[in-house]
Amino acid sequence: MYRNWTEKKEKVSIIKNTAFALKLVWKIDKRLPLGYLVSTVSQKVFSMFIQNVLFLKILLTAIDGGREFSVYLKYLLMFLAVALISEAASWIGRYESHVATKAVLQGLNNLVFEKASQLDIACYEDAKFYDKYQRATDVLSNGYFDIICWNVCTILGNLTAFLCIVTTITAINPAYLCFLIPVLFVFGIQTIINRLFYNRNVEMTRNNRVKAYIQRTVFLKDYAKDIRTSNIFLVMMKRFEAAIKANIQIIKKYGFKIFLLSLANEVCGELIPVIGTYAYAGYEFVYKHTLTISGFSVVLSSIQSIRDAVWQLAECFDELTHIVMYFQDLKNFLKYEPEIKDGEREADKFESLEFKNVTFTYPGASKPSIKNLSFKIENGKTVAIVGVNGAGKSTLVKLILRFYDPDEGEILYNGINIREYKIKPYRNVFATVFQDYKNFAVSVYENVICHQCDENDKELARRSLIKSGVWEKVKSLPKEGDTVLTREFEEDGAGLSGGENQKVSTARLFARSFEAAILDEPSSALDPIAEYKMYENLISATKEKTVIYISHRLSSAVLSDSIIVIDNGQIVEQGNHKELMNAGGEYSRMFTLQASSYNRKEEETYV
Repeated sequence: MYRNWTEKKEKVSIIKNTAFALKLVWKIDKRLPLGYLVSTVSQKVFSMFIQNVLFLKILLTAIDGGREFSVYLKYLLMFLAVALISEAASWIGRYESHVATKAVLQGLNNLVFEKASQLDIACYEDAKFYDKYQRATDVLSNGYFDIICWNVCTILGNLTAFLCIVTTITAINPAYLCFLIPVLFVFGIQTIINRLFYNRNVEMTRNNRVKAYIQRTVFLKDYAKDIRTSNIFLVMMKRFEAAIKANIQIIKKYGFKIFLLSLANEVCGELIPVIGTYAYAGYEFVYKHTLTISGFSVVLSSIQSIRDAVWQLAECFDELTHIVMYFQDLKNFLKYEPEIKDGEREADKFESLEFKNVTFTYPGASKPSIKNLSFKIENGKTVAIVGVNGAGKSTLVKLILRFYDPDEGEILYNGINIREYKIKPYRNVFATVFQDYKNFAVSVYENVICHQCDENDKELARRSLIKSGVWEKVKSLPKEGDTVLTREFEEDGAGLSGGENQKVSTARLFARSFEAAILDEPSSALDPIAEYKMYENLISATKEKTVIYISHRLSSAVLSDSIIVIDNGQIVEQGNHKELMNAGGEYSRMFTLQASSYNRKEEETYV
């Protein structure tokens, strides 16, 4: 069940995070903050000060002084000219910021995508990291970068108008400033409220991810059959309900505090300034006769404008302090440095790969997946690493490719620790087919070549698809190899079977040159006949190459120069097929069982 989840609260600086956000946006496209600044300052100063205070004061003074109508008309024409200039500036600013929003979104996405591509594989197995990553991406998906620019500029616009109005009121009577002092407390109280909101949302992140996961799986094709043919839906709904109940408890935990602080905000931001000013202005006008009608009207209008400015400031400050906390997550995400560091060496041609007393435990696991493992693979050899599911075979692939570094021991490439090599060139030595293969929502050709294809690329992809045994299927698709591998975005897209998808993934190996090949369960979704044909093609394509087969199915082992049998993360047998069969150990037992299973399937096929 999913319960209230908390993590260590991080101190968040509103000023530093706001500066970070603005600096980031400014670097990508300065038109966004500049456009909002021109738009909001011109709009707020005109509507709150020039229109409601300054021109009101000028016009009422003209009326009180018995000026001629021509003077009054001149003031109105001046007002019209200022209004047109203000509206033009506001429109230009809004237009520029609207255009820049798209560019900033693209720029931020590029930064996040680039950083995501550099993350350690271990990050994807860390739930807390995923929670922080979720909040970091909220900056993009919810348009927080746009909102923060608008809020900062709106705050500047309101502050400018506020100071102009306060200057005018001070000229009438400085005593009115006493009623504005409580307004200063609004921002401090709002900061506390926003921290409570943020802490509440942090505690709800895990539950919200659970809800989103369940909502997503209910609508996905991959899960539709299982949901309709089992009781798993009821299990998922219980988790969904548990997440909602946990969120309700979190909301209750923070609700009363937020209510009291909001009430204090109302008192400081509205009741004291408005009622106090109205009462004192009435006292001066009615009792002391020290305030003229024009002065009385200007004071009341000024207080109304100040009230509006304060509440807009509070709302913007409220939203700003809430959003900058998500920029803390984005900042941390962009500052993340992978633990798997580049070395200085360039990887030479493959000569050997050696494990020396390697032990590795996954983060958070209670026991090692690999224990004191040692073996060596020479250039040009074909090695099969076999064992039952969970024996630690796929962990070897992750260690070879430096997705993880071993806890103990070392892995040597050409006699040198792989930590000393530059990661990308080193990984490029190996052509890899992963057990959990993935194809993407692009064309079949692009899935094979892994970039946009010209005609030469398409021909190479076609030959590779023939070798992997799936070209006949691809040829039957609406656009052959140009068909997109999903119907999610294209009506004429294609949905392939598991075996067909695996063959498309395997075709990538045939389409590239490589020093060594790592094949992690390359035929797990294939039937025995298709598996045998694929291995024939693999043998042909990898002739005189180094090949490492990782499998619990032993078709590849028969054709290998050497076989390593792993159980519980340790080597239990090693030799070639004939030697291990004669030894009568674990490999012999596994091979005999699988052979009898294949024979039964073959008999059933022909009955």
